[in-house]
Amino acid sequence: MAIEAGTPAPDFVLKDNHGRTVRLSDFRGPGSDARNVVLLFYPFAFTGVCTGELRALADELPRFVNDDVQLLAVSTDSIHTLRVYAEQEGFEYPLLSDFWPHGEASRAYGVFDEDKGCAVRGTFVVDKAGLVRWSVVNGLSDARDPADYLKVLGTL
Repeated sequence: MAIEAGTPAPDFVLKDNHGRTVRLSDFRGPGSDARNVVLLFYPFAFTGVCTGELRALADELPRFVNDDVQLLAVSTDSIHTLRVYAEQEGFEYPLLSDFWPHGEASRAYGVFDEDKGCAVRGTFVVDKAGLVRWSVVNGLSDARDPADYLKVLGTL
């Protein structure tokens, strides 16, 4: 079961598509580096629904990556797969690899499908204090609407 609003967001340390280390906790706190985070788990790179969702976010990128907000997209693909995927699609935001230990971050958020070996479509808006303020979980074939994330971000 996915974690709910009001819950402290589980911290994680993952590599992005360029091999850089990303810690969720780096976006917390009162300092100037603190940002609200849109944490988006998706099943697999190079698949139709996932690519459509990530392209929709890329089309609105200034609203999801700025001084107040950071978009982090997470799948269980390897960093090498994510590098090629981001280059092919022109994604200019971090694609994080939850490859090893396989699905550890996805499990912490309650969105790992053990039978399929991947994350389902879970999205969490995490505020600067590190609390989950909103979440939605969709099935593998059900795309999410980025307008929903923007509504929530507008309240923070």
